[in-house]
Amino acid sequence: MRTSPGSPGPAKRKRKAAQGERPSTIREVAAKAGVSVATVSRALAGNYPVSAETKARVMAAVESLHYVVNVHAKALSGGVAGPVALVIKDITGPSLAHVAAGVEQEATARGRLSLVCATHDDVDREDDLVQLMREQHAAAVVLVGGAVQDEEYHRRMTGYATALDAAGSRLVLVGRPPLRAGVPATVVDYDNSGGAFQATSHLLTAGHRRILHLSGEPGLSSAEERRAGYQNALRAHAVPYEEELDIAGPYTRTSGYVRTRAALHAGLEFTAVFAGSDMVALGALAALREAGLDVPRDVSVVGFDDVPFATDLTPTLTTVRVPYEELGRTAVRLALDHEERLIGDDHVVLSTQLVVRQSVQAPRVS
Repeated sequence: MRTSPGSPGPAKRKRKAAQGERPSTIREVAAKAGVSVATVSRALAGNYPVSAETKARVMAAVESLHYVVNVHAKALSGGVAGPVALVIKDITGPSLAHVAAGVEQEATARGRLSLVCATHDDVDREDDLVQLMREQHAAAVVLVGGAVQDEEYHRRMTGYATALDAAGSRLVLVGRPPLRAGVPATVVDYDNSGGAFQATSHLLTAGHRRILHLSGEPGLSSAEERRAGYQNALRAHAVPYEEELDIAGPYTRTSGYVRTRAALHAGLEFTAVFAGSDMVALGALAALREAGLDVPRDVSVVGFDDVPFATDLTPTLTTVRVPYEELGRTAVRLALDHEERLIGDDHVVLSTQLVVRQSVQAPRVS
């Protein structure tokens, strides 16, 4: 190919592209390969008949010019599969990190890119991220984490679901309350109530009657479901519910420590603790030991989540296992199956399982 004296040669164009002065264009690739722009598009898309010789010339030009395909344009034309976006409150939480791992594993297995975004519990940021993922033609937007099930929640989630559906995407709610009938969204949940019932029943069967429940924040869907399981277990064992033993707070280690210490200082009598999360249980263990109490000889403790550190504690923590990675995998599977118009459920509830370790024994006889 000849160039005019005033135009940059291929070597100069290559240097400019490599140095980031200006990205190469598809027209420059076509000129270098000696083919039309349409032929370059067909060769890169891979879904049109192009001779091996022509494709080789196009790919050599692409490499030489460091040409980067406009992925957004390809998405608009259907030439590339949309990514799967995971939107969570905090990427450092151990349980949420396992959901993210499940999303990434399933997305990779299906040839999709996965994106992880954190909201830091900021509603406006969540709005912005969902809109951004819609504009980026994400195949699915997966929202993870408990929520307060009120009219504002239903309004916002319905808005997300409708807007994403109109763009050919799918909203998936993981561990969040389901929406009203007819809203185009998928829900993947786990059995909070059943897990709490198992945990509380385990303590009651061991002989405990005064169980301190370090529940989640009032109104939070997961917290309310776990509280229901706790209360159902008490009723099943004919043990009266005592409001003073049910203390709400965030699912954090600090909160578990503060609430347990406050209960001890207030003189509350209890022989066991059912913590709403393993992080809360970790704080409770610290407060009990600070007070000179042995676990499980003096006080038994059960958690909820089964995060990795549960087996590293002394004693190892009896807890409720939540299949977090499977939640992530199922969310992607249902969303993409829906995109591909395969038969699938729009609301799935995964089971939880009590894992018995060393932190529970029968109460001491005084």
